[in-house]
Amino acid sequence: MPNFRFETPRRIVCERGAALKIAPMVQGAGSRHAFLVTDAGLVRAGVVDAPVAALRAAGLQVTLFDQVEADPPEHVVLGAAEAARAAGADCVIGLGGGSSLDTAKLVALLASHPQALADIYGPQRALGPRLPLIQVPTTAGTGSEATPTSVVSTPDHQKRGVISSLLFPDVAVLDATLTVALPPAATAMTGIDAMVHAIEAYTTRHLKNPISDALAVRALQLLHGHLGRAVRSGGDIEAREAMLLGSTLAGMAFANAPVAAIHALAHPLGSHFHVPHGLANALVMVPVMRFNLPMAAPLYAELGRALDPALRDARDDDAAARFIDSMSGHVAGAPLPQRLRDVGVVPGDLPALAQAAMTVQRLLANNPRDLHEADALSLYTQAH
Repeated sequence: MPNFRFETPRRIVCERGAALKIAPMVQGAGSRHAFLVTDAGLVRAGVVDAPVAALRAAGLQVTLFDQVEADPPEHVVLGAAEAARAAGADCVIGLGGGSSLDTAKLVALLASHPQALADIYGPQRALGPRLPLIQVPTTAGTGSEATPTSVVSTPDHQKRGVISSLLFPDVAVLDATLTVALPPAATAMTGIDAMVHAIEAYTTRHLKNPISDALAVRALQLLHGHLGRAVRSGGDIEAREAMLLGSTLAGMAFANAPVAAIHALAHPLGSHFHVPHGLANALVMVPVMRFNLPMAAPLYAELGRALDPALRDARDDDAAARFIDSMSGHVAGAPLPQRLRDVGVVPGDLPALAQAAMTVQRLLANNPRDLHEADALSLYTQAH
């Protein structure tokens, strides 16, 4: 057996309506004042109303912070942490997409133990303790409720990650009823994001292990089998539950077996062009997978066979190619922009994107095939 370590959230609750039952979790942590981190769109849509009402009905004080932005910039994270300290909150709840969950992680940390973000970017540099943390995803994509990472946008247009075991939540609450109102495009891009997590965790060069492999395979089976249904019929609660569980399982996998070049090439699209993270992954996924094929074919073949028993006796090259085709089909069939030019990227932007991707060495180092700046430029060109 290989030597490995595996970390994951202390507790996962998967239940319809669980978002209305958070109060006992807060009280069980000895807390009385929850600081709920979300975004203004969810507040306007009424998604936050019932969970907040249930917390207050249980006698808990709730301070609502709804200023989270996509790809959360440093000033928003620091402002949220200061607001939590000023309110005297003793527990943090993240409710929303990946940006809200990532912000909530750092609020729980910085409200309890103030420290400069610049000092804690990178692995295991953060200092605790943190406040109790409960994460409630409203999308099936980022898997942030199951990871020890918070990604922040810096003023110089980089995306930097705080990676620390302290950021695993005490409880991850999976309530698929919160995801039924997610529009088709958002459902597609977040679902593809989750599939990329599973694929890259399974094919990563470093820290791949039997537990992450098992989680990645099961995640991909759930996501592949239910994404189309969730996009076509948002009210299909069974499909929504499968997507949400698949996203969390993929998050558990890549929390321990880290992602690679697809994410590295996606990051500059978010930081420079404000392309949503899941869409950025979708735009570069297939070119990167085809680039990786010479080194990753046996692993892609294993994933292909896990999705399609008809590939059981196929040669690795054939099974791998069929697997990439199936992933390409998810992108092509999604109600999303299909090319970089569709999101405002012009040919003159591609060299700068390639240079920016090279700064994400913490992810490129995990890729099954070495990728250099000329390769990145070629891949962006293919995606354009």
